Amino acid sequence: MKLGPAILFCPADRPDRYAKAADRADTVILDLEDAVAPEHKEAARQAVLDSSLDPERTIVRVNPFDTNYIVADLRAVKQAGYTRIMLPKCESAEQVLKLDPFEVIALCETARGINAAAQIAAAANVSALMWGAEDLTASLGGTSSRHPDGGYRDVSRFARAQVLLQAAAHGKGSIDSVYLDIADLDGLRVEAADAAASGFTAKASIHPSQMQVIRDAFTPSDEQLERARRLLAAATGNSGAFTFEGQMVDEPLLRQARAIVEGGK
Repeated sequence: MKLGPAILFCPADRPDRYAKAADRADTVILDLEDAVAPEHKEAARQAVLDSSLDPERTIVRVNPFDTNYIVADLRAVKQAGYTRIMLPKCESAEQVLKLDPFEVIALCETARGINAAAQIAAAANVSALMWGAEDLTASLGGTSSRHPDGGYRDVSRFARAQVLLQAAAHGKGSIDSVYLDIADLDGLRVEAADAAASGFTAKASIHPSQMQVIRDAFTPSDEQLERARRLLAAATGNSGAFTFEGQMVDEPLLRQARAIVEGGK
């Protein structure tokens, strides 16, 4: 499944934005949950039902299991012909298995969800995990996911790592959380580059202006590509560890180089 790398949330009650979101993003998330006020939920479902986006590039975020909205959400998604849903505040494998045959992107954004990430990732109909910093912080009784300098607090960094590790351990995709400061493209660039270097499949976002920044961060630079190719060429005929441009190289570094070259295609 190709997720990204640039994934964009779009309020489901704003069908006037659907086409622009689909044009700018690699994958669009039509959001029936947090982006839609309770009094607009039904109109948002109807907008999803009336839409005609590419199902291969569309995810619908439904409301959590502990709400009265999810049954109607699922009915609208099915009737619209979309097959991928995002389950917010996912807390168990049992929850996602109840959503079969939908393909589920499990959003782990509570203490229980992060704690159950391994079991959730193992569920057959889960194709990817995402983590959410702000809902996680709220579920802990906290007031901010980040330090004043913009860096994540330790508990958020742990949750981020847990989701990435468990997704990779089960061969599933991984989506990094959104960057809320829309105007701070430099901060987004640093965070997206870290997500790509760490192994995330994609990064979610909340504004079209963030799309190209994320794509660039997930695309190897010319310098990275050239060095990776030189390294792989130097590995030809060498068995075991060897020295390349002053660096000791063995199979893990070769795998990283192959990933860089693959990402540049």
